[in-house]
Amino acid sequence: MLYHLLPQFSDVHIVFNVFRYLTFRAAGALVTSLLVAFLIGPAVIRWLTRLRVGQIVRSYGPESHLSKAGTPTMGGLIILGATVSSTLLWANLTNWFTVLALVSLLWTGAIGFVDDYLKVVRKQSRGLVARYKMVGQVTFGLALGAFLLLQPISPIPTTVTGLPFFSEWSVAFWAPAFVLFVALVVSGSSNAVNLTDGLDGLAAGLASIAAATFGILAYIMGRVDLSQYLGLFYLPGAGELSIFAVALAGGALGFLWFNAHPAQVFMGDTGSLALGGALGVMAILLKSEFLLVIVGGVFVMEAVSVILQTSWFKYTSRRFGEGRRIFRMAPIHHHFEKLGWAETQVVTRFWILGVLCAMVALSTLKIR
Repeated sequence: MLYHLLPQFSDVHIVFNVFRYLTFRAAGALVTSLLVAFLIGPAVIRWLTRLRVGQIVRSYGPESHLSKAGTPTMGGLIILGATVSSTLLWANLTNWFTVLALVSLLWTGAIGFVDDYLKVVRKQSRGLVARYKMVGQVTFGLALGAFLLLQPISPIPTTVTGLPFFSEWSVAFWAPAFVLFVALVVSGSSNAVNLTDGLDGLAAGLASIAAATFGILAYIMGRVDLSQYLGLFYLPGAGELSIFAVALAGGALGFLWFNAHPAQVFMGDTGSLALGGALGVMAILLKSEFLLVIVGGVFVMEAVSVILQTSWFKYTSRRFGEGRRIFRMAPIHHHFEKLGWAETQVVTRFWILGVLCAMVALSTLKIR
């Protein structure tokens, strides 16, 4: 909004020109998102408490989690409110990168909100049945893939995506396969973050690291000089996505203020599905879907641990008549709790791994 309103007054005073600069607006978006989260957080928590929107804790999980039962959930509304308001204030709202990122955040957030509502308000223990959640995610992914085919937003062919470590190699999909690939990335990223959201501050901290990393990548790919120097795709207009990315990082960090151990509020599926969906869509728009595997390495580890545990349990049940486990409990953050790590130790160490993954991902921009 400020980008559209204030630069026209540059003839009155040159200071209004700063609202044209991407770096200035990105910094403003980060600060705004943080402040909005700080301001609306207490009100949202009080509102959720009045509604008795309390977390349901699994009885077979770590015993230390039983005390968390009843803590307000659906706190992802704080992240959504902070990110959307900050992006609307500072971004170019005619830019397709911005519009699609916002739509992805709201769509996946809405799916999570319905699931949380059914579980904690309507007291339906299964919430939105998993297959219906998947239908909502896949439907959006298919729609996004089809839209990008029909309405290309960059000079690079829509079906082409980049490869980490290689500047001259890329992957070109058959058009229908590209649409399915987009749906896979959106749903996979969204569910991976959802699985990671099991400890105080874990998903919020990791998501802010990943979002900030994509913010840096968007800024580079939106500049012809930097993208050519580093052998990346030049995507005109992609720099605007950095504003959304840092707003998302700021919203997650602002939420972390209230979600740090011991948590006053949980993000619920409202926040985790939205964060994961937004990260996946940013990777798609920046043609960096394979880089997402590195940036979100901890999310991938969490999702793979669940897949391995479930698959092995089912196989051994059929093979030996008794299900066996690879990990003491999945997702893998609970495995380390079962090993005796304190919750704060697991979270801090996983954050460190998240920073490491981000550094490795950024290093691929030069090692090409």
